[in-house]
Amino acid sequence: MKIQTERLLLRPLSVADAQEVFEWVSDERVAKYMIYTTYKNVEQVEKWLESVEKEKNIFEFGFQRISDGKLIGSGNIRYNPNIDRWEFGYNLRFDCWGKGYATEATKAMIEFARLKFGARKFASEHCEENVASGNVMRKCGLKFVEYGEFKKLDGSCPQRSMKYEGDL
Repeated sequence: MKIQTERLLLRPLSVADAQEVFEWVSDERVAKYMIYTTYKNVEQVEKWLESVEKEKNIFEFGFQRISDGKLIGSGNIRYNPNIDRWEFGYNLRFDCWGKGYATEATKAMIEFARLKFGARKFASEHCEENVASGNVMRKCGLKFVEYGEFKKLDGSCPQRSMKYEGDL
């Protein structure tokens, strides 16, 4: 499954992408706002990508810049039956923040879910401190609904999150 936007090609990630993915998942500035702890080596990324390739219920995309072919981030969208909404997330190289890539990619993932599955209800959340992520969610049509709790997969870094929803 590939989706093309004005500046990006959203395409499946593979183990072959491990070195490029490592460039942002090993960056503490990026990992600060993510549920994973900072990756320490490419082998960790390879294991994650192997699990992504096997996953059937989550649509995980690499964000490849069309202008130079560089993989600059990733994101996913999946249906969560517990809240009857499609949830999404994204992750970009630090040097690509503030350039509109996250909004462009997220709008494409939302449109993918709308066209392929008839999705209309969406949700996402971000660390309260990550104001830029809230801007992306609002630009995609979601509205703030409540505060929640964010922590990394290992339970570290507990902080408040902001939850957004939208019927699009």
